[in-house]
This record gives sequence, structure tokens and C-alpha cells, in this order.
Amino acid sequence: MSTLVLQPGQSFPNITVNTLEGSSFNLAKPTGEYDWKMVIVYRGKHCPLCTRYLNELNQAVPEFNKLGVDVVAVSADSEELARLHMTEVNPNFPVGYDLSIEQMQQLGLFISEPRLGMDAQRPFAEPGLFIINEEGNVRILDISNVPFARPSISSMLMGVNYLRGLTEKFPINGTYAS
Repeated sequence: MSTLVLQPGQSFPNITVNTLEGSSFNLAKPTGEYDWKMVIVYRGKHCPLCTRYLNELNQAVPEFNKLGVDVVAVSADSEELARLHMTEVNPNFPVGYDLSIEQMQQLGLFISEPRLGMDAQRPFAEPGLFIINEEGNVRILDISNVPFARPSISSMLMGVNYLRGLTEKFPINGTYAS
């Protein structure tokens, strides 16, 4: 069950995960010359829809980078499963692993248990997508409880391109408070 803690406009939590590249990164902080960050949470190796989604993402990473957006992906898979999975993706973006249940809850993700016949070793996060702006706040957020209900990569690219091209600061959607 999700606690739905994270809201648009809030600070993205400081969550550090290990990467397949042998280092670690903070999900909230863009690297290099980028000032925005996109964090894709995927279910894991057991999910063929995730593999397809990550392959689509792989194709779009250069376009996101041109817009100043750092791109990372993370799952609850062990290092071994994540490494094996990425042989099917050959990502041109950093991939984190071992996302803990506590970290999933901090992000407000839905969490599922492995089911019979599923190549998952432990509870895993359902899909999540977060775009964090230069102030460290959640600009765009999408959380799903199933692998087939998530935003298309091309729609995300179009939306980020629109937001990054605005000449005046556009308020973050979904932040109305009565």
C-alpha cells in the first residue's frame, strides 16, 4: 500500500542508491551540467514491459540531456538481477539497484509482493516517474500500481521541452491549496 507522501512542488527526498557502474548517486541531485533530473522507478527484471520502457527511454536520453535533464533508473532488484536485466537494455544512463521498502515508501510508490512464477526475489516497487527541477522540487510526478499505466516517453519529452522553453516561470501543476 502506498502512503502517497510525495506531492508536486515538494522537495524530492535525498535517497542514495548504488549503481551498476560501481558508485552511488543521490536520486534528487542532477549530475554534470544538468539542472533537472528524471528518475524512473521500474519494477525489475521480471517485467517485460519495463524492459520495453527502458529501451524507449534509452533512445530518448540524448534529447532529455539536450534539455538539461539528467536521467536515471532504479529498481528494488539485487545487483545481480539488475546487471542481468541491463544486458537487454544496454542503457546510456545510470541504473541503481536495491531500492529499499523504506525508500519506496518515501517516494509514495505502490509496492507489490512477488507472485508464483515471477522472477522477483522480494517486494518490488510498481512504476514511478519523477522530474525534479533546479530547486530540487518535484515538477512532474506519475505513480502507477501496474506496469501498463505509465506516461509515454515521447509525451514526457514533449512536456519537458515545453516547460523548459517557457520564458516565464510556470507554476507547478497540482499544487492548489484551499
